[in-house]
Amino acid sequence: MGKFWSWYFVWEESESGAGRRAPQSKDGLRRRLLRELAASELEINCFSRYIPTQTDKGKRASWAAGMDIEQIIKNGESETVEFKTSFGQEAIETVVAFSNTRGGTILVGVNNSGMTVGADSGRESLQQWANRISQNTEPTVVVEIAETELSGKDVVLIQVPDYPLKPVATRGRCFRRVGNSNRQMTPQEISQMHMLSTGTSWDAFPVPGKTLDDLDLERVRWYIRAANNTGRRNFDPGMNELQVLEKIELIKNNHPTWAAVLLFGKNPQSPLTQSTVHCGRFRQNVHIMDDRLITGSIIDQVNEAMDFIKKHINVEFVITGKPQRDEIWDYPLKALREAVTNAVCHRDYSDNADIQIKVNDESIQIWSPGFLPFNVTEDELADPTHSSKPRNRLIAQAFYDLEMIERYGSGTSRIFEDCKKAGLPRPELKDFSGGFSVIFRKALAEIPAQLAGSETESGLESGLESGLESGLESETSISVLNILAGTVLSRSEIARKLKHKKVSGALNRTIKELLLKKYIQYTIPGDPNNRQQKYRLTDEGRRFLKLRK
Repeated sequence: MGKFWSWYFVWEESESGAGRRAPQSKDGLRRRLLRELAASELEINCFSRYIPTQTDKGKRASWAAGMDIEQIIKNGESETVEFKTSFGQEAIETVVAFSNTRGGTILVGVNNSGMTVGADSGRESLQQWANRISQNTEPTVVVEIAETELSGKDVVLIQVPDYPLKPVATRGRCFRRVGNSNRQMTPQEISQMHMLSTGTSWDAFPVPGKTLDDLDLERVRWYIRAANNTGRRNFDPGMNELQVLEKIELIKNNHPTWAAVLLFGKNPQSPLTQSTVHCGRFRQNVHIMDDRLITGSIIDQVNEAMDFIKKHINVEFVITGKPQRDEIWDYPLKALREAVTNAVCHRDYSDNADIQIKVNDESIQIWSPGFLPFNVTEDELADPTHSSKPRNRLIAQAFYDLEMIERYGSGTSRIFEDCKKAGLPRPELKDFSGGFSVIFRKALAEIPAQLAGSETESGLESGLESGLESGLESETSISVLNILAGTVLSRSEIARKLKHKKVSGALNRTIKELLLKKYIQYTIPGDPNNRQQKYRLTDEGRRFLKLRK
């Protein structure tokens, strides 16, 4: 694209290579981005065919013949399934969201509760629906449509492909699928999605106003030695530092890239002042006991952040008869280092927030700006076979060369395994507040007693954000998990089992926290407020109860 896009500004490169900061409104930047992407659009032919619709009642097109519609409806709405009572602009927005995520199926004629109400196409044929989708999407999306009969009523299935060149827009707006809902994309997300789909990376662009003199060549020499020692690189000893950087694409046209400045710059925080790690030690999640802003090379930031964490967590020395005594920390250090390294390596550096590490009495939260990479879900991160999709390709390569990360996406599974061996709950992974967080927790029984009784409204709200629970709510959490062992119950049924007169605010908070921890789950996942909603124990919840025995 030749331009680096950020939230509200654009660096426009002139013929001399210098840049200027051009202010943009969010809507204006979005329109400008779409014009730029349309101008650079590649020829895509893989979906440029018309799929004949099947209009005979009770029959389906061959692509839909093997689909178990009743089971799909029973499973509820998800990242790849949407229910609509009628076809309109909202359905087209879902087509766009599916195209920008991983594809999906829209069932027209089914309401949000999974009840078949029947599709009414009015005077339009299904072919006209397909035409409306094609005419109102850019680039053009061609879908597959079939009609079937369920419970005596017509249901239309719209199959949406995962579009190869992203993002797709409708009426100048882009959407992506998050859980079971559509979310409008920001200009920043639009730019990142386009770069990802075309195989480019933000950190590979030259930095306006920076020259080779802004690089610390001593740090580059250290990297060359370290990468050779790991065996993951074999640099020619006859190459000098700048030749090495050019070989690995950290220098382009005699200008350092964003990756080069962050890794080896004399002043990495210029111009990216947000490329820092902000660490804090909190007592009762409110009182700041220690605070530190870590700057410098992003390689050094990992070690300095770990030093801060180790300063504020406990270690037990165990004599085992070996030459050296064993150190048992509150949390496994390897898991913490993996999470910190991932935050530094994979964060969105175009976001103006810094990485935040909060050390509390009962938990550690590591938050980095930027949601998960597109088409990667929290559940997939837990799968050791999931593919690795680094947001910052060149930074990730340098970290890999130094053995700070593994290339194939195994870091998350190692974090889980280390915590399991240490007898700790599985860390929580979630998109949160414009970024991604990893929360390590002690077992509920280890939460210090002095935290009990903190029941001010502000304390409770703050506690929900980072996992803080009062002593009463901790006991309630254990009771709820035990009650749900082997059965499913509604909130009111849980309250009666606890001998509560009604569903209290404390119980609501406990249930919400247990859902966030993935210790319990909905029986109707697509509709949290459904009157028939109940809760069941998850494998993680059962594992937690087993660890406490």
